[in-house]
Amino acid sequence: MKHSWFSSLSLLPKALIVTSAAITVLLGLTGWLVLRYAVRTTSQGLEDEVRSSLHAYESLWRSRADMLASVSLVISNMSDVRAAFSTGDQATIRDTAGELWAKISHDDAIFLVADPQGAIVASLAGATRLPDLPIVRSAAPRFPGQAIGFMQNESTLYQVVVTPVYVQGQHGPALLNVLVAGYPVTASLASNLKQSTGSDFIYTAAGSATVSTLDERTTSTLISASLPTSAAHMEKSKAGEYAMLATPLISVDGKRLGELRIVRSFENARRRLMDLQQNLIAIWLCAIAIGVFFTYWLTRRIVDPIVRLNVAATAVAGHNYDFRVPVERQDELGRLAVTFNSMCASIQNARQELIRQERLGTIGQLSTSIVHDLRNPLAAVYGGSEMLVDGDLPPAQVKRLANNIYKASRRIQELLQDLVNTSRGKAEAAELCCLRDLIAAACEPLQSIAEAQNVNIAIDVPEKLEAPVERARMERVFFNLCTNSLEAMEDGGQIRISAIQKNGCAEIFVNDNGPGIPSQVRNRLFEPFATAGKKNGLGLGLALSRQTVLAHGGELWAEPVDRGASFCLRLPLAR
Repeated sequence: MKHSWFSSLSLLPKALIVTSAAITVLLGLTGWLVLRYAVRTTSQGLEDEVRSSLHAYESLWRSRADMLASVSLVISNMSDVRAAFSTGDQATIRDTAGELWAKISHDDAIFLVADPQGAIVASLAGATRLPDLPIVRSAAPRFPGQAIGFMQNESTLYQVVVTPVYVQGQHGPALLNVLVAGYPVTASLASNLKQSTGSDFIYTAAGSATVSTLDERTTSTLISASLPTSAAHMEKSKAGEYAMLATPLISVDGKRLGELRIVRSFENARRRLMDLQQNLIAIWLCAIAIGVFFTYWLTRRIVDPIVRLNVAATAVAGHNYDFRVPVERQDELGRLAVTFNSMCASIQNARQELIRQERLGTIGQLSTSIVHDLRNPLAAVYGGSEMLVDGDLPPAQVKRLANNIYKASRRIQELLQDLVNTSRGKAEAAELCCLRDLIAAACEPLQSIAEAQNVNIAIDVPEKLEAPVERARMERVFFNLCTNSLEAMEDGGQIRISAIQKNGCAEIFVNDNGPGIPSQVRNRLFEPFATAGKKNGLGLGLALSRQTVLAHGGELWAEPVDRGASFCLRLPLAR
């Protein structure tokens, strides 16, 4: 037989070839991980740039605040300024302060002189429209020191320094006036910050934007996002994705007036990432195409013999044990085909032996079942006959013994007829029976044994509770349950049988206060030949009883109790 080079290879080189195709797919995964890492690194870089922009803003804010504080402090300490302020004449104060401020101020700076209550005495350098200054009263607790912070007038934010001017009076230093110097937060300031840092700036106060380097729609979207301070945060809007960092704007009295949001657009970085992603996708698709081609070709060569084995296994599962797999290879799959053929031959031989053993086992189980069901009535016949033969009994006792022998014989006849019906697939017709009477009839043969063992059998079943059952078979169920309880209670006790009607069914409980169910048989209680602690039991009573209840559409199970044993039997009340 001619074999190709591939068919002579072992599975190891075949697996190596297939693995090489899998590595191609792994390259695609690697590219995806690289892209994810690039995105994460870019995001981190944006966050770092936002923090750097914050540091640049804070440096500018501190330098301007220091300059304003220094200038204001110098002016407040000048003797001619104090002398002018002492006159209380607004024109004198305005001329003196304006003359000094004109020498050192910037074009966009403001300079105001107010009395201790905040009323403006002189307004210089672009602050003519400002009303009185409540911040003077807010900054008063910090006097005689300077107060630095932000204030808002209408829609304009100001960075201001509040400096008190004192003169020496009869009772110590007296507050004459208050100098307020500052810079407005304007769009040009935000633009200069953007040009120097590359980030956008949004100043907000009272929940609305006062100055922003972004368009109105983007600004509205970004300021609505809740941000933690001192931590960069990625935020998406309809206009794009941004990294943002918020820092509070504190007023001169130390309260939060608004916040500054520093924004960095992700758009440029995203374009670079998109180019990288497109390149990676192209490489990944090429690798996938090559990998799929090789995987398909190699898998077909490997799977074909497995498919034939699957067809053979399906045939064997359909009981066609004569099916054989053709051997066309010399590798592991070829040897597997030889082993499969040998297995089919072994199964065929084992099946014939199993059929023979099952037939013998069926005969043995049937015999055991007959012995189990016939033991008690045969014992009654044997015991009654022995008493009639060996003793000179009075007529009344003879009649009682003869009645017991008759009942036992009739029970044997019923058991044999049930066996015949079962072997022929027939079943006794169900009849509507009073469950109390049925249980009483099942317990009647056990009364003498119960009295001898000092066991009380109590039946608490409603007389109107009826169910359609095969009477003889169901009597044997209760007979077996009570017999098990009696065998476990050799020192006396009580067996209580109660019943309730629930959800269209009769639930019957058989409880005893004996030693309970042994732990070694608890989990397989209803399996055939499960027995423990019985002298004559075969372990079939509960298995046969449950099978009978199931045939009636009901269920039989053991309830967990603290003491004794409890069995629950459910029977439907409708046919």
